[in-house]
Amino acid sequence: MLRALRLHPDSRRNAAARIEVGAIRPEPDLLFLRYSLKGNIASIALPAQEPSERRGELWRHSCFEAFIKLGSGYGELNFSPSTCWAAYSFEGYRAGMQNWEVAKPEIAIRQTAEEFVLEAGLRLPGITGPFVMGLSAVVEDKDGAMSYWALQHPAGKPDFHHAETFSLELS
Repeated sequence: MLRALRLHPDSRRNAAARIEVGAIRPEPDLLFLRYSLKGNIASIALPAQEPSERRGELWRHSCFEAFIKLGSGYGELNFSPSTCWAAYSFEGYRAGMQNWEVAKPEIAIRQTAEEFVLEAGLRLPGITGPFVMGLSAVVEDKDGAMSYWALQHPAGKPDFHHAETFSLELS
């Protein structure tokens, strides 16, 4: 089932018109995500595709994200349109960040004039039961404007790490 991300109230809608995300678990430790960004794709700053590797600070540019509640902490997954990726675990709200040791995700992209699709599948070690997650995206336009999208936004500035953004339960 596709879920529409909401534009943060402080972001202005530019080239991105709509973002939808599908999240499924075909196996207990396997997560599959499909992000569909619709709009004027030529006006969005999408990094060129390159060999997929773990890389930091992907969220500073166009990036698709997922946050997964892990006990008292949580994990953060970042997927760049370049096919680079990152995975972090946190002990608490923005505290105790370290690399989350997950297997390299399989990432595929597809692009037309009106749609950019990123699909990512990865194994989540030790996660076999239901969990709660947040889905989000950062979109950078070629003019440098940033927009922030999530299933749910807390009050105030965009903050994908906030507990209120964890609103989707996956079995």
